[in-house]
Amino acid sequence: MVVVGIDPHKHSHTAVAVDDNGRELGQITVGNTSAELIRLMTWAHRFPGPRRWAVEDCRHVAGALLRALIRAGQAVVMVPPKLMAQARASARTRGKSDPIDALAVARAALREPALPEAHLDTQALEIRLLLDHREDLVAERTRMINRLQWHLHDLEIELAPGQALNRIVALDRLRGQLGQLAHGVRVEIASELVEQIIALTRRIGQLKRRIEAQIKPLAPQLLALPGCAGLTAAKILAETAGIERFRSSAAFAMHAGTAPIPVWTGNRARFRLNRGGNRQLNAALHRIAVTQLRIHSPAQELVQRRIAAGKSKTEALRILRRHLADVVYHRLHTTSSTTTTCQQDAA
Repeated sequence: MVVVGIDPHKHSHTAVAVDDNGRELGQITVGNTSAELIRLMTWAHRFPGPRRWAVEDCRHVAGALLRALIRAGQAVVMVPPKLMAQARASARTRGKSDPIDALAVARAALREPALPEAHLDTQALEIRLLLDHREDLVAERTRMINRLQWHLHDLEIELAPGQALNRIVALDRLRGQLGQLAHGVRVEIASELVEQIIALTRRIGQLKRRIEAQIKPLAPQLLALPGCAGLTAAKILAETAGIERFRSSAAFAMHAGTAPIPVWTGNRARFRLNRGGNRQLNAALHRIAVTQLRIHSPAQELVQRRIAAGKSKTEALRILRRHLADVVYHRLHTTSSTTTTCQQDAA
């Protein structure tokens, strides 16, 4: 087995090939064009035996590389930066460079053979792009609201209780208040910010409705889970990117960062919070858990039983989140099987 580790960048990719023992076989740096990616794959064919490509999980700079490798029928895994950093820290090589990072990626993939393989999922990619775009707009709106609040403070405009500036009704009311003030630069800037926030809020709402409409036929079993609304279901589907990549619910839980980490020795068994895994997926499961604590009696009973057994509320919530990872895994498998059957019947 030859593992090719890649440290991806915007304009170039550095690859290092290693054997089963992690010994370096060769390295190359190529550009990010189609011709250069073909040169990379041609170079990798110099090494005999089956190949496994390991790419550092850089969300935006490795897209073209991943699509080229998967379309060429190559086995590809994504290596979290945390695993790569650990492999680099444990090596005897000093310093930091692209070849050193690519070697660390390859050795991390060699050390972690259970990493899920990447594959192309056009629907999941589209949903993820829409989610990322919506989150960017929400972050931009938050920055504008923060700037607006400073101007309102100087203009001595008091917001009514519950007058959230991310709601159209509250913004319309604020627009009327600003219109009653004497004209000035600060009023002009505040009015401009209000208009921009209104436009962003409307676009954010449009994206939310579009995402919910797209996710409804793709994951009906997930939407039926108490506490899992449209945006949360979309986040889970987008970040999972194909449940078939995971050999078991335990592997999915480890990927989601809900599997507890053992930290004990001697007679007392203890576990701590898993700070690894996909934090976006972890956050989606956490939202479901927190919501179920309010509205879902089985989740409430589970947490109460764990607290009665001596666990803290935080530990009980972690247990619920781990249980939800299993539930989501099986529901996604059911959705995937149903979709495959429908596609076969249509064919």
